[in-house]
Amino acid sequence: MLSEIVSRMPHATLDELAAELDHLGAVQVCTATIRRTLRAQGIVRTLPKRHALGAPVQPETHAAVAKRYGYTAAHRREAGQYSTDLTDAEWRLVSDLFERPEGSRGAPARYERRRLVDACCYVLRTGCAWRLLPSSFAPWQAVYKAFVRWVEVDAFEQMQDRLRQQWRDRMGRSAEPSAAVIDAQSNRASPQGGECGYDAGKKVKGRKRHIVVD
Repeated sequence: MLSEIVSRMPHATLDELAAELDHLGAVQVCTATIRRTLRAQGIVRTLPKRHALGAPVQPETHAAVAKRYGYTAAHRREAGQYSTDLTDAEWRLVSDLFERPEGSRGAPARYERRRLVDACCYVLRTGCAWRLLPSSFAPWQAVYKAFVRWVEVDAFEQMQDRLRQQWRDRMGRSAEPSAAVIDAQSNRASPQGGECGYDAGKKVKGRKRHIVVD
C-alpha cells in the first residue's frame, strides 16, 4: 500500500504520507518507520538538479513569470553591494520621488540618483560622518547637497508614507492610520546639554523624548 501511495503522490512529504495512511485506515505509523520502509523497498527521493556555477540560466517563460510572487530575483542584491543599498524591487517603489521629471530643465545629472540615495541610506544605517563616506559612492559634497535638497521637498517623508500605505494595504487595513500609541522616555542630560527638566515620577533630571507609533 505504501508503494501505491508513493506512486500516486510522488512529491508528498513523510508527514503527508503518514497522514494518507491514517486517512485510508491502514495503520498509524511515525515518519521514521515510513523512511526505513521506503529505503528497504529501494524508494529514494531525488532532488532537482542545481545549475552549475557560471552556467547560463534559461529565461523564465511568460507563464512562469506570471505565477511568481513574493521574493524574486529583483529582491536580490548584486555582489559587492553594501547591505544598506536598495535592491531593484525597492528602488522601483520609490524611484519617482528622487528622479528628475522627464523634460525638466537644467544640466544632466552628474551622478546616478540611485547611488546618491544608497549613500544616504549608508549614512543613516552606519551613523558615519558625511566626509567619511566610502570612495565607492559619489563625493560626499554631492551626496550631502542631494540629501538637503530632498529633505526640503519631503522626499524621505513621502517614501515613508508610501511604504506604510503599501504595507497597510497588504495587511488588509486602511491606507491611513486611525489611531496611534504615544510613548515617552526620560533621559539624563549633562549641564552642557542645554535646557533640561526634572521627571518627578522617575526621579530623572534631563530631557524627555516622545515617540508616536501607529
